[in-house]
Amino acid sequence: MTHSLTFDAISEATPGPKWAARWARSWPAYEAWFTARGGDNGPDRAACEAALKQYMPKLVPVHAKLAALAGGSDRAARFLSTWCPPSYLGGCSLAVATSDDDIRLVRNYDLSPDLNEGLLLHSAWTGRRVMGMVEFLWGLSDGINDAGLSIALAYGGRQETGRGFGITTILRYVLETCETVPQALRVLQRVPSHMPYNVVVADASGAGASVEMYAGGGAKVQPRLVATNHQTDGSTPDRGSFTRTFERSKHLVSVLSKGVTPSALAGQFTQAPLKQDRYAEGFGTLFTAEYEPKRRKMTLHWDDEVWSQSIDAFEEGTREVVYGSAPSSVAPGGDIDWVQIGLDYAAGRGVDWRRFVPAGVDVA
Repeated sequence: MTHSLTFDAISEATPGPKWAARWARSWPAYEAWFTARGGDNGPDRAACEAALKQYMPKLVPVHAKLAALAGGSDRAARFLSTWCPPSYLGGCSLAVATSDDDIRLVRNYDLSPDLNEGLLLHSAWTGRRVMGMVEFLWGLSDGINDAGLSIALAYGGRQETGRGFGITTILRYVLETCETVPQALRVLQRVPSHMPYNVVVADASGAGASVEMYAGGGAKVQPRLVATNHQTDGSTPDRGSFTRTFERSKHLVSVLSKGVTPSALAGQFTQAPLKQDRYAEGFGTLFTAEYEPKRRKMTLHWDDEVWSQSIDAFEEGTREVVYGSAPSSVAPGGDIDWVQIGLDYAAGRGVDWRRFVPAGVDVA
């Protein structure tokens, strides 16, 4: 059985009806996840908005506008702040290759097709043009801005949490406020992340950096321009063998050490061991994103298709991508997939939620 994901490219300079339509479509699933994971027990709205004002003040007006478009409820405002959110998982491989006249940042996004929004958004929310792949309805898993600064994230490998923001909001803030790698590093070191993440950045000057971010704050620049799903602080990644994080990291280090050209880097990501095809297990490569800071453009790669966009000539459109076997309803590790339940209810398929519970789990 195959599974597909629709990717939409949307341009909207300021939050308006296009964003509101995405909210209406996606919020039922996110709300199911947020409440099931204890989001209502987190900081109240005042605390969330105060944290935004303290750490990412230029996003305060944007957050207020989005919250209003979302209906103005406290739950929506708290969710959108991403201050101390519930924990979540992910995969991904990242690398930057440079030459005398080129630099490219490439990432694979590895997860279940049911857990990605498939939205490429081009915006100018704070006056700076930004385009990237959206997470949590306004954050970014990767993106580029009109200065050419590019950024992408990978899950850091552990479920440890601390007081901080969802990483996708931090990436949004970097692209809204920074132009160079040094500026981005200052933000990443200052703004606390709620979970461990690995982030790579590259800019139009040819500079690049890889950073480990730790739960509750703190960041450390790494010597190699690669990142997968573990960190160098002596910790053991959860699901390390399942995600093959060490194998992917070793391969990327080898590729860069052999002097792969920036233009050839994306080709490495579209084949094993970087490309993942275990969609039935909720872990497959949904897209390869290639960013070109000097040209202010990006290209999405799939098996038989590419989709190029630029900051200066962005075109709205839709692509439907077909993957292998359908993802299972239960996430690896036996957790109930509340997001899938939310998606079913949002689509009018109010099936018995007990079918999502792993065998042997008592639900009485």
